[in-house]
Amino acid sequence: MQPATGKWYDRREAVFIEFCIEDSKDVQVKFDKTKLDFSCVGGTDNMEHHNQVELFESIDPNGSKHKRTDRSVFCCLRKAETGKAWPRLTKEKTKLNWLSVDFNNWKDWEDDSDEELSSFDRFSEVHDILRFFDHYKTQMSHINSFVCVLVSFFLKMMNNMGGEDDLPDVGGAEDEESADSDDEKMPDLE
Repeated sequence: MQPATGKWYDRREAVFIEFCIEDSKDVQVKFDKTKLDFSCVGGTDNMEHHNQVELFESIDPNGSKHKRTDRSVFCCLRKAETGKAWPRLTKEKTKLNWLSVDFNNWKDWEDDSDEELSSFDRFSEVHDILRFFDHYKTQMSHINSFVCVLVSFFLKMMNNMGGEDDLPDVGGAEDEESADSDDEKMPDLE
């Protein structure tokens, strides 16, 4: 048994950790107020993995979630005290060789006072969409069904970004100079 490779990042309301194990099965994630316990079988060699982390601060075990994908297991640890930055994931200043910072997702949010949608909410939204796809992917036999689902997904995402009021004004669209030849009156039929 060996630890799974993981990377983490901090946000205002939650801490995120991704265990990078392909084709994982028998995934077990236990959220405790001060600990995270992760185990699974996975990888090309079907090896057993186990990680136990004594967390820097307390979390809300009931508000924490995880999502398994084909390439990893993504965990969202809901902070017990939101708005407090975690300088590291672990309580002790010990360097864990399996853990690194996810610099692609790292953000200095302490100075950012108006996050539109918290990462935790975004995780929940993506989690719901992925659950929807997982549930219906075996039932979709026609390409049209897939296209409909994809369109509804993009409409939902567009809805979250703002309505028509947010669109820029395109000047000159109503000028007579830009009138189209289709705008002319049609002659009567004889």
